[in-house]
Amino acid sequence: MARLRSPSRKTWSSLLFNGIMILILLVAMAPIALTVVISFKDQQDTIRKPPVLFPCDTATDPFDWGACRWAVEGYERVLAPEPSDSLLGFRLAGKMFRIYIPNTLLYASVTAVGVTILAGMSGFAFSRYRFRGRGLLMAAILAITGVPLLTNILALYQMGVILRKSPFPFNDRVFLIVVYLGFFLPLSVWIAKGFFDTIPRDLEEAALIDGASPIGALRHVTMPAALPGLTAIFLLTFVNVWNEFLAGYLLVSRNELKPVMFGLYDFLGANIINLQVIAAACILLALPMVVIFLFARRAFFMAMVEGAVKG
Repeated sequence: MARLRSPSRKTWSSLLFNGIMILILLVAMAPIALTVVISFKDQQDTIRKPPVLFPCDTATDPFDWGACRWAVEGYERVLAPEPSDSLLGFRLAGKMFRIYIPNTLLYASVTAVGVTILAGMSGFAFSRYRFRGRGLLMAAILAITGVPLLTNILALYQMGVILRKSPFPFNDRVFLIVVYLGFFLPLSVWIAKGFFDTIPRDLEEAALIDGASPIGALRHVTMPAALPGLTAIFLLTFVNVWNEFLAGYLLVSRNELKPVMFGLYDFLGANIINLQVIAAACILLALPMVVIFLFARRAFFMAMVEGAVKG
């Protein structure tokens, strides 16, 4: 009878590593799962004492799924297109999808496109050309990435106040987009440079030998190869702008121009006791970002591994 081999040290290390990763995943997913469950409760279940995890009747078996009452009241309140009564929450729910989400889509899209274009050109220049002050400039860009937006928010607020009083035309939308461009561009330049560094120069030289111009080689050879990195930059910028609250709250004077996180903040104040409504709003606002990452995850992780790590 053959003897069974005892697990090797490598096997135990792998099991330990996998166990730790699963534990971290469970801890990270627990708040999300709890928010989803709360969003399907009704008002009675959210204020029940003692609280229950699932919206089930405590008089029966709490694990009997047939006794659970899964409600969609929270989603109905959030998705209500027009006021159905005098409740403030319904009016804000209408604004969420008529005003705040379109505003954020505009800010995130324009900023992401601008950052992708500028970071792509800058990353290519830093990767392919050697010029005086290149190292110092790259170090300065890296240092800027460590400065939080909160540090500059007071100066930006004062700048906005001065510009509104100036005789020149001033637009809150343009000002906020410029602020986002300046804040998210430095890190994107480093990501783009790291990804261009992974693209062999031999490909461009071969295109030049075949008769292509430098612009043609850049357009037909380098940029298609760099597309995963540029896609990752676009996604990171879009998600960061979507989730940003402080700049949109302080630098935009008119509520009808504020982004979606201000809408959620306003919605929270009107539904502070309606936890199922707040949970439903959070799920609906996070859902577009989850869907985007699910469809673009391959390009995103490829860029992070091949480009940003080397950069």
